[in-house]
Amino acid sequence: MSDHRIAPVVPVPVSVPVPAHEPPYYAVVFTSVRTDGEGGYGATAQRMGELVKEIPGFLGEDSARAPGGLSITVAYFRDLAGIEQWRDHAEHRAAKAHGRAHWYERYALHIARVEHSSGFEREAASDRPVG
Repeated sequence: MSDHRIAPVVPVPVSVPVPAHEPPYYAVVFTSVRTDGEGGYGATAQRMGELVKEIPGFLGEDSARAPGGLSITVAYFRDLAGIEQWRDHAEHRAAKAHGRAHWYERYALHIARVEHSSGFEREAASDRPVG
């Protein structure tokens, strides 16, 4: 159970949700509460977003944050080898250490195997048949 007050969730501006993939694959769920202040967080997050795309088996990520600091990022990987490669990446390890020292009040990391995946996307109004 979370001790966070209910607040509207704000998608992190960047992308549309990651599409469904053919299972099985893995979801790495990172939930965090940030400290006050930026301190270079944005630039580091952007750099990590660029680096993770170079990891074989990386499928994409979804992120959202709520006012008050709660953030959830879900990164998708084809296999555990990709997750391990990302975990062991030297620049990522340095960013994690800096984050623990400066940016995070707390965080949790969960790794889950995705057994089922599906999606939906409403077609644009201009693509719908008239009448």
